[in-house]
Amino acid sequence: MPDSVAARLRLAPEALARPFTDKQFSFVSTEDIEPFRGVLGQERAVEALQFGVAMPRPGYNVFVMGEPGTGRFSFVKRYLKTEAKRLQTPNDWVYVNNFDEPRNPRALEMSPGSAGEFINAIGGLIDNLLATFPAVFEHPSYQQKKSAIDRAFNHRYDRALDVIERAALEKDVALYRDSSNIAFTPMVEGKALDEAEFAQLAEADRDRFHSDIAGLEERLNEELASLPQWKRESSNQLRQLNEETITLALQPLLGPLSERYAEFAGVCAYLQAMQVHLLRTIVEQLVDDPKTDAVARKMLEEQYAPNLVIGHHASGGAPVEFEPHPTYDNLFGRIEYSTDQGALYTNYRQLRPGALHRANGGFLILEAEKMLGEPFVWDALKRSLQSRRLKMESPLGEYGRLATVTLTPQMIPLNVKVVIIGSRQLYYALQDHDPDFQEMFRVLVDFDEDIPMDGESLDQFAQLLKTRTSEEGMAALSADAVARLATYSARLAEHQGRLSAKIGDLFQLVSEADFIRQIAGDPVTDAGHIERALKAKATRTGRVSARILDDMLAGIVLIDTTGAAVGKCNGLTVLAVGDSAFGVPARISATVYPGSSGIVDIEREVNLGQPIHSKGVMILTGYLGSRYAQEFPLAISASIALEQSYGYVDGDSASLGEACTLISALSRKPLKQCFAITGSINQFGEVQAVGGVNEKIEGFFRLCEARGLTGEQGAIIPKANVATLMLDERVVNAVREGTFHVYAVSQADEALSLLVGEDAGEPDEEGNFPEGSVNALVVDRLRAIAEVISEEELREAEREHKVEALAEVKPCS
Repeated sequence: MPDSVAARLRLAPEALARPFTDKQFSFVSTEDIEPFRGVLGQERAVEALQFGVAMPRPGYNVFVMGEPGTGRFSFVKRYLKTEAKRLQTPNDWVYVNNFDEPRNPRALEMSPGSAGEFINAIGGLIDNLLATFPAVFEHPSYQQKKSAIDRAFNHRYDRALDVIERAALEKDVALYRDSSNIAFTPMVEGKALDEAEFAQLAEADRDRFHSDIAGLEERLNEELASLPQWKRESSNQLRQLNEETITLALQPLLGPLSERYAEFAGVCAYLQAMQVHLLRTIVEQLVDDPKTDAVARKMLEEQYAPNLVIGHHASGGAPVEFEPHPTYDNLFGRIEYSTDQGALYTNYRQLRPGALHRANGGFLILEAEKMLGEPFVWDALKRSLQSRRLKMESPLGEYGRLATVTLTPQMIPLNVKVVIIGSRQLYYALQDHDPDFQEMFRVLVDFDEDIPMDGESLDQFAQLLKTRTSEEGMAALSADAVARLATYSARLAEHQGRLSAKIGDLFQLVSEADFIRQIAGDPVTDAGHIERALKAKATRTGRVSARILDDMLAGIVLIDTTGAAVGKCNGLTVLAVGDSAFGVPARISATVYPGSSGIVDIEREVNLGQPIHSKGVMILTGYLGSRYAQEFPLAISASIALEQSYGYVDGDSASLGEACTLISALSRKPLKQCFAITGSINQFGEVQAVGGVNEKIEGFFRLCEARGLTGEQGAIIPKANVATLMLDERVVNAVREGTFHVYAVSQADEALSLLVGEDAGEPDEEGNFPEGSVNALVVDRLRAIAEVISEEELREAEREHKVEALAEVKPCS
């Protein structure tokens, strides 16, 4: 290969990374700069969130889309809290007893901050009730009126009995009465007779007494026929007296409450209903069946104390609620139950609000993956948002799974803006499979995975680090530490002109470096601490990559880094294990022979090749046909494989190496094993960018370094990937010293030329390649195979023709 081609394709050390230095910053440490409160480089997302929060119409709920670690959650929460302070504070809500139908508790709406005061006021009312009753019934005035009612009843009763008693005496019959019975006894000479004496009387006397007593009893019944009416009248008078007494006693207790909450119609109606209910409760529970103060207080609280649903500070602004565990009960509230002798019971006091109650009038933040993993939640949330009503019920009720009596609380109007945070895949899945989703979540806030790098973004990057270290109580960062972190961020973004938006990974590194600084006893975190933290993490997660490297050095995994071979080249792959990714060279091999099977992807045939990898291999057929087989059919059988790969293979980054390997097998030209190659090609042989190029180069470099750098070894990558290079300093130094090289190609022929060591050959105006060039040898081989196939097909056709001719010959008769 001419040196001019290699020199043209070889990358300079400066192109392999874009390191940052402390000279790019105007501070010595982050103590000298102001904190940054915004979100770094997410202008599109910020504008979308501002629109979604400001839009008052229903359906404009927000879905925040992006990858974890981009700062999406912290920014959304911080922004919502800032905006919520400017909004009107929503009203308070309490549940109270529905005395007419206790199974349907009523919800009362009150002004912000007044629900707690109302509950305290009812608590004070209960204290006053216990102090007032039953003492008010012991007042002399009440006792006199009650005695008068009792005397009036007794007078009517006694007067009726007096009439009967006089009639009985006229017939020598005595009338006896006690608290429950009235009896008649015969008398002789003013003396009452017992049974023995009565039996000694003459039969005529006995018959007379029986007749007289029977008449007296009949007359007694007539006189006392109005006794039930007398008792009703007396009871009514006593009840009226009790109600008047209670009403008079309640007036100074309930009157101030009614005046205090006169502007709330629901509260006034509840106080009126409470007064009516108290007329019965006080007599039955506090007077007729007196209890201890503790028992009486609990009984009154269970019936009259409001149950707080949600209360706000009067000037607190709108609520911002994040529910980390969005179960049905945690979101929509629940109805709790108590047990009494094995039976379950409940009342309005056992209603427990959920996150939607607390967020009503403000914002609710949910994580999509967690929410969709909970049963019943998504459908119930959609129903609530569509109806704009918040219903508290058990989700099992509609399935008939509740074996006890439950409550049906009054629904509360729902005015909440839901902000869901989730991944891109989940957002698109909801769009495709749920027709209601787009109608209810019309605002998309899309967080980029990386952000453009410029002078302003670098300053904001430093300010963001200042904010984080200050919030976490960590030491300040020196300017060279910030520069090293910017380099690391660009490496995460895989682009020399961008910074990674995965702030979470960056802050994790800062925390680990700060820990190393603490151990060292240094006052400021510098670049050395950052480097040690990176090396420590690589050591912790590097067991698998170290084991693979050992296997390569021991010859267990066959990878050559010197010499040349036909039909073999070193491809570059990336393995992801947990949270670490590392490059691993893998041998690509190809064999060619006459036939009509085409290019066989062994990985696909054994179901290890995933769709994108299989697509890359199939593109090779189009490339070979358009490049080399314009004058004859492309009739070959070829097999391509990634040697010693025992797992699933995906991605098309090996297609450039596979093309070069296949061409080597066709032309019988050996490929240099000192190179490793990655890249994707299209059907025209143009080399396309691939991912993970930094890890791939570094993986091959580690193998070459372990075996000894020769100065010929290097990696071949797509030219389109040059901007994504952020290589390790060791690789850059090796390139600078000339012991390792990185080449960037834009055409398959350029990669082939490097691997073969000579020009692949450019076609002339008629499409013919130079005699003896690699491409010319490929054409010759393909033509020869096509001719072999054609001759074989001709002989096969002749054999078939002869068989048919013999079958037509008829034997002589």
